[in-house]
Amino acid sequence: MNIFVCPVCRRELEDCGSLYRCGGGHCFDKSKFGYVNLLQSQKSSSKRHGDDRLMVRARRDFLDSGGYSFLLDALCEISMRLIGGGAVLDAGCGECYYSSGIKKRLLESGINAEFFGVDISKDALEFASKRKSGIKTAVASLFDLPVADESCHAVLNVFSPQADSEFRRVLKKNGILIRVIPLEKHLFELKSVIYDKPYENEVPSSEAEGFSLIEETHLRRKLILDSSEETENLFKMTPYYYKTGREDQLKISGLERLETRAEFGIRVYRKEG
Repeated sequence: MNIFVCPVCRRELEDCGSLYRCGGGHCFDKSKFGYVNLLQSQKSSSKRHGDDRLMVRARRDFLDSGGYSFLLDALCEISMRLIGGGAVLDAGCGECYYSSGIKKRLLESGINAEFFGVDISKDALEFASKRKSGIKTAVASLFDLPVADESCHAVLNVFSPQADSEFRRVLKKNGILIRVIPLEKHLFELKSVIYDKPYENEVPSSEAEGFSLIEETHLRRKLILDSSEETENLFKMTPYYYKTGREDQLKISGLERLETRAEFGIRVYRKEG
């Protein structure tokens, strides 16, 4: 099964081993890490695409240490109830921590779903390849997905931009969208170390055009980080690291212990019509 389409002419792409080829003669080589670059550079004016290597490595190390394992467990439980197989797109997959874990849990339960991942960061997809999960990945924008119409049974959208019109386009009738967002107090204590006046997160509306919200779950846990390495990994995987100067970054450096809240909202939608 392959859901990727040519970003030039939108024809189906055939997986030819070392490259993808469409019926229109366009070819896209796979990188040595296995992903294919389907991002049309002329559609993006940004020189820096997505999360950089520092952020990706910090996130991988933090997640692999079990920092957000409770969130992965909740996503696995939802997926086992609502995903019965077919194609699953991880939209904004990063290094595929969540989709790899969900795929493994589904397979252990006898559910054989095929996973695909899209992210704008090449660094993230390089790290994703090292999980050896068998997830097919592509560099692309969520707002111009190189994915066939109505080809996906489910879309995962974990801490990534909300591109509802594209998600609706690629989902089959009655397809499922699983979205994860940070809640108001998420990492508030971490921000209290950095900022003189820490702020709460603004939670986006639950409305999504063309979708019906069928369930919503809030997860709240206290994170206890007992080393400066854990604390710095958590800090560097967030946007706060890139929004602060050296002086504020040094407030985290060497911090041996941090207790902070981790608060997530999981919203599950069904495609209407």
